[in-house]
Amino acid sequence: MSFDTSQPQKAEKLASKIKVRFNNIDLLKEALTHRSYLNENRNYPLSHNERLEFLGDAVLELVVTEYLFKKYNRPEGEMTAWRAALVNGEMLAKVGKKLKLENFLKMSKGEAKDTGRARQYLLANAMEAIIGALYLDQGYEEAKRFIKKYIIVNLKEILEKKLYLDPKSYFQEKAQEITKITPHYELLEESGPDHDKHFVVGAYLDRKLIAKGIGISKQAAQRAAARAALEKKKWL
Repeated sequence: MSFDTSQPQKAEKLASKIKVRFNNIDLLKEALTHRSYLNENRNYPLSHNERLEFLGDAVLELVVTEYLFKKYNRPEGEMTAWRAALVNGEMLAKVGKKLKLENFLKMSKGEAKDTGRARQYLLANAMEAIIGALYLDQGYEEAKRFIKKYIIVNLKEILEKKLYLDPKSYFQEKAQEITKITPHYELLEESGPDHDKHFVVGAYLDRKLIAKGIGISKQAAQRAAARAALEKKKWL
């Protein structure tokens, strides 16, 4: 199968979007290439993005840790929770969606059809790979600029809405403290094909439905329901 010539344009368009002039654009092309793409394009001259993802993960954690250390004089456990909220896969996938990374990624036809959990992982991994490519091509400061602009910017919302707390644990803690009731969750609705499921879950106190949550897994829907219940009860 011949090499897909749209890849250079895709990589260059993304570079332009994030305002970076790459010395070696192949690094960004590699960062945008999922392993599955190589199975359908045997003559593709580059590797997939997993090594860059490995590097970018470390750079991301260092940049976020340095930022929190310099800006906040808070206990280690608290800042660890803040950092986890910034660098987890859910947040990275959310940032990837805002950047419309799906328009730039190279993946197999099967992967391209999957818009469920697998797509979330793919977006999160690509974000880390892009950070790895930036670090190699432009150095630490440029990687830091990107991370501050697109990822650390979410810290304000995380702190204001207490998104660093595990919503299920916190909802249980507050419910037991205030009402003496342990919450439970019930699956209310399940829809979509196997590769793109969506779940609606209710958070209950005793038999009373407090709030609903939607997610691409039952666990994600439970977390969303717990957070919605915390907001409804004004326990945040």
